[in-house]
Amino acid sequence: MSGRTTTEAGGGSTGDARLAIDIGGTFTDVALETGGRLVTTKVLTTASAPERGVLEGVHKVLGLADVPPSAVRLVIHGTTLATNAVIERRGARTALIVTSGHRDALEMAHENRFEQYDIGVDRPAPLVPRRLRLPVEERVDHRGRVLIPLEEDSV
Repeated sequence: MSGRTTTEAGGGSTGDARLAIDIGGTFTDVALETGGRLVTTKVLTTASAPERGVLEGVHKVLGLADVPPSAVRLVIHGTTLATNAVIERRGARTALIVTSGHRDALEMAHENRFEQYDIGVDRPAPLVPRRLRLPVEERVDHRGRVLIPLEEDSV
């Protein structure tokens, strides 16, 4: 889990450092771009406190690059922790509020047609069971314009 430095054409000056952080289930990756250099590191993610890996990785990459925190002008953060929790079905029980008439769209799974002609295929259970998919009266179009305002009593 050491750091890596590469030199690339272009890039900013020391006062325009950019920091990117990706918290994964096992590792937290940190990349720092500064003065045409890319410095990276990878540290273990602490599942119970993912911020520990972020802080450790940021301190480590800044030290490897010999860049003060004040030189960082942009921080980009990403994580797969929430996505993994949903896919692995860990965490809190979840409800889904949907537009009336679309309660079963999740279960129909049109985006996942891996065996569309196999009527005996074993499909995974939907991430949210039907009883927790709650329809409300409202409608918006593909641009987000309100066609039918939310009927608050239906919520």
